[in-house]
Amino acid sequence: MNAHEIDYEIFGEEMQYVSVELDPNEGVIAEAGSFMMMDPDIKMDTIFGDGSGQDTGVFGKIFSAGKRILTGESLFMTAFYNVGQGKRQVSFASPYPGKIVAIDLSEKNGKFICQKDAFLCAAKGVRVGIEFSRKLGRGLFGGEGFIMQKLEGDGMAFVHAGGTLAKKTLQPGEVLRVDTGCIVGFSQTVDYDIEFVGGIKNTIFGGEGLFFATLRGPGTVYIQSLPFSRLAGRVLAAAPKGGGKDKGEGSILGGLGDLIDGDNRF
Repeated sequence: MNAHEIDYEIFGEEMQYVSVELDPNEGVIAEAGSFMMMDPDIKMDTIFGDGSGQDTGVFGKIFSAGKRILTGESLFMTAFYNVGQGKRQVSFASPYPGKIVAIDLSEKNGKFICQKDAFLCAAKGVRVGIEFSRKLGRGLFGGEGFIMQKLEGDGMAFVHAGGTLAKKTLQPGEVLRVDTGCIVGFSQTVDYDIEFVGGIKNTIFGGEGLFFATLRGPGTVYIQSLPFSRLAGRVLAAAPKGGGKDKGEGSILGGLGDLIDGDNRF
């Protein structure tokens, strides 16, 4: 496998973007909606799946693209090519506050497993597929972690983590317990399973779910502090319902509080 050799630079702190520098005829693939800006002579093309060329024939390409539906992604991806004579740049932005993580697949033995909505962009030639669980517990109770994406190849790939990023290097046999939604990704050498929280009080009143993920080394694990599902849940819970009052607005002063703090909506 020969992915294009791209150069890159990551900008920003909390709302990051990655600028990819392409030599003539080099390309990069990205999820639809992640594009930010590009130089002249960058050609944009919509493709089925990841366009890595591992499948031959029309049905092979359709099947490859169709698997992406299982991860909740679009059938299509966008490819950007440098059709000019000099170096050109194209940039991709984070979808929400967090960090962009650069993954060199050649240092991960050609494969990296990530949460299904974590992938941002990659060098042309990197394969973006799905990683099914082979364990019954993960299949029945894995939730967000049941169907994950796998990035394969020898090029650079970029994934996004919500909130603050934690990188853990696990030694052989070392175990880390994590909320399933907080996993960004991990090396293929890491063993991933689902474990029951246990305890009647934890089960009924804990509020953290009945199961969490257990990651067993050796390998590298990336953890995010703010999964998008958690962020969306908080926003939804705070949204006004049926024309009612926004949660927390005005405190005990109600409408008077809105007038005091400058929120004069009527």
